[in-house]
Amino acid sequence: MAGLFDPLELRENVVARNRIWLAPLTNQQSHADGTLSDAELHFLSLRADGGFGLVETCAAHVEQDGKAWPGELGVHDDAMLPGLRRLAARIHQGGALLSAQLFHGGLRADPAVSGLERWSASAHTDAADRCREGTEEDIQGAIRAFANAASRCAQAGFDGVELHGAHGYLLSQFLSTVYNRREDRWGGSLENRSRLIRETVAAVRRAVPERVLAVRLSPEDFGQAKGLDLDETLEVARMLADGGMDVLHLSLWRSALNTNKRPQEHATALFRAAVPSRVKIVVAGAIWTKEDAEAQLALGADAVALGRSAIANHDWPERVRRGDAIQRPPFPGAVLRAEGASAGFVDYLRGWKNFVVP
Repeated sequence: MAGLFDPLELRENVVARNRIWLAPLTNQQSHADGTLSDAELHFLSLRADGGFGLVETCAAHVEQDGKAWPGELGVHDDAMLPGLRRLAARIHQGGALLSAQLFHGGLRADPAVSGLERWSASAHTDAADRCREGTEEDIQGAIRAFANAASRCAQAGFDGVELHGAHGYLLSQFLSTVYNRREDRWGGSLENRSRLIRETVAAVRRAVPERVLAVRLSPEDFGQAKGLDLDETLEVARMLADGGMDVLHLSLWRSALNTNKRPQEHATALFRAAVPSRVKIVVAGAIWTKEDAEAQLALGADAVALGRSAIANHDWPERVRRGDAIQRPPFPGAVLRAEGASAGFVDYLRGWKNFVVP
C-alpha cells in the first residue's frame, strides 16, 4: 500500500507530490460576476502552501443558468481567464497541482443569483424545485459549455478538471430515476440516463486531451443525491473509465461506513474492483485524521480529499507529518479567519451545525 506522502502520477508527466487533496468547497468568496477574488485566492493558496498535493476549486459554473449560489467561481466566460491564470500560477508556486470542479446546478441552480430560468432532465413543479424540462438545445449547449470551460482552464494553466456528477446537480439529475422522468434518448434506461455524463466526458476529453480528467460521483442516495443505485453507479464508473476518465472521485460523506445497499461492503473497495488500475480513485467523506485517510488507502483508494478538516487546518499534511494535533470543531470565528476564511465565508459556515462557535 502506498503511503499518504508518496507521489501519485495522475497522467503521464502529471504527478502530485502526495495523496492528500483539498476537496471542492463552496465558499462564496468570488466576486458577483464569478471572477476570482483576493479572498478566494488567499484561501486556496494557503492550502497549497500547507502541503496539499492537489487543490480543487469550489464548484464553478460552466453556464450562467447553472449558477447556484452567490459568490460562486465562474469558468463560463473568457472574462474569467485573468483570475484563473493568477490562481494557477499561485497554486503552482505553493507546490500543488490545480484542478477546477466544473458544474451546472440544473434543478439546484438559483434564478435569483443567475438571473435566468432553470432547467433539468425533467420539469418539476414543487415550489422549491420548480424548473422546466431541458430541450435538446439546452443539453447540447451544456455539453459544449463543459468542454469550453475545460479548455479555458487548460489555457489558464490548470493541471486538470473535474466534472461534478454528484450531490444532485445537473449531471447527477440525469442519472437519477427520481429527477429524470424523460422518455427520449436522455431518459429511461441507464444507458440513456448516463448519456449526458458520458457525452460530456467525451467532449471534455477531446477538448483537453493532455489534462487530467476527473469525475465526482455519489455512489448511492444521500442528501440531495436521490434516485441513485449503487450497482448502476458502478456501471457508470466503468463506462466513464472506458470513455477516458483518469480519476474517479467518490463523495461518500461518511467514508468510514459501508454502503447502504451492501452493508458488508465498502464503496472504495467496490469501485476499485470495478475500474482499471490506471483510473485513480480519490475518496472524500469526514476524513479528519491520518488514520481515517490511511483506512481509505488500505481499501484501495489512491488519494483522499479533505473538506471540512481542511477549512480549519490549512496545513493538514504538514500537521500530520509532524504529528501535531488536528483542530476540531466547533471553531471560533477568529480561528477560521486565521486559517484563511474571509468574514463572508465564516458567516456561510455558521449555517453548518456545530461548526462555528455561536
